[in-house]
Amino acid sequence: MRTILKSRSRLVLTGVALLASVGLLAGCTGGATEGENVVDQGTTTEENAEAGDTVVIGFSGPAADHGWLGAINSGALAAAASFPDVELRQAEGTNDVTAQIAAVETFINDGVDAIVLLPSDGAALTEVAIKAMEAGIPVINVDREFSSPFAARSTVLGDNYGMGVSAGTYICAELGGNSDAVIGEIAGIDSLPLTQDRSAGFADALSDCGLEVGPRVAADFTVQGGESATSQMLSANPQIDAIWNHDDDQGIGVLAAISAAGRDEFFMVGGAGSRNAMEAIEADDSVLKATVIYPSTQAADGIALARLIAQGKTAGDLITPSVPNRIVLDAPVVTKENVAQFIDLSFES
Repeated sequence: MRTILKSRSRLVLTGVALLASVGLLAGCTGGATEGENVVDQGTTTEENAEAGDTVVIGFSGPAADHGWLGAINSGALAAAASFPDVELRQAEGTNDVTAQIAAVETFINDGVDAIVLLPSDGAALTEVAIKAMEAGIPVINVDREFSSPFAARSTVLGDNYGMGVSAGTYICAELGGNSDAVIGEIAGIDSLPLTQDRSAGFADALSDCGLEVGPRVAADFTVQGGESATSQMLSANPQIDAIWNHDDDQGIGVLAAISAAGRDEFFMVGGAGSRNAMEAIEADDSVLKATVIYPSTQAADGIALARLIAQGKTAGDLITPSVPNRIVLDAPVVTKENVAQFIDLSFES
C-alpha cells in the first residue's frame, strides 16, 4: 500500500504542477486582450463531435474465439456506427498472421484514411504496420503492442500490470493484515507477456502488504482449462483464503470446479469484466466477490482516435493540441457496491 500511496502523492503533485504551469502561462500573457486564448488547445470537444469529412477506417482483429475478443469487435462496429462521418471496412477476424498481414496490405492498397489494428501477434504485424505509416496512413495499435515505435501513430492498451496491482490491493484490504493467509492464483497462458505482467503486478501488490502468492496454476483462457487447473489447485491445498483468477471467461470453469469441490472458505477475484461475473458479484451468492476490469472498449477507443487523427482534430479536453501517442486505460475493481457503474460495459462470455 505504501507504494500505491506514494504514487498517488506524485499524481497530486503532478496535478498541482500542471495547474501552476497553466497559471504561469496566463501570467506571462497578462496583456492579452479579453477573449484571446492563452493556450491553443486545438479542436474543442464540441468541434470534435460535429460531423466532418467522411473518413474510411480499416479495422482488423483476431478471431473472436473468446468473449472479450467478441466484445472488442462489436465495440469497434458500434463506435464506427455512432459517427456519421466514418465508413468502416472490417477485415475478417483471424489468428493467422499471414492472413492479417494480407488484410492490412489490402487497406494500404485501397488508400484508407486510417487503420485500427489489434494484431494477432504484435511483433509479426510490425513490418506491415510500418509500411502503412510510411504510406501516410495513421495506424492505431490496440491491446497487443508492435515491436517498433514507428509502427503506430497512437496505441491504446489495457493495464495488465495494473490489473494485478488492483487484484492484490483488494485482497490485501479484505484480509486485513492476516500475514498467514494463503493466496491462490489462477493465471492464463504463462508464455504470454500479458500473463507475466498480471502476475508481476499481483505479486508486487501482495508484497507491499506483507503477503505473497501461494499455490499458483496456469490455465489457457478457456472454460475447460479453468476447471482443470482449479481442480488441481483445490486438490493440493485443503485451505485457501483468497484466489485471483486472471480471466472471467475461464472463470466459468473455475467456479464450476469450486462448486464441484464444495469449497467456500475463501473469496475470489476475477479478471476482465464479463457480464456473468458481474451478475454473480451483484447476486452475492458465490465465492466471487469482485473482478478487475480489462477494458473491452479498446478497439472502440481506437476507432474514435482514428477519426480524430484522420480529420486533423485533437483530444479536446487536453491542453496540449494533439492526440496522445500512448493511452493506457485503468483497471478498476468491480464489487457489489459499484457493479451498477460497470455492468453496461461488460461482455458476454
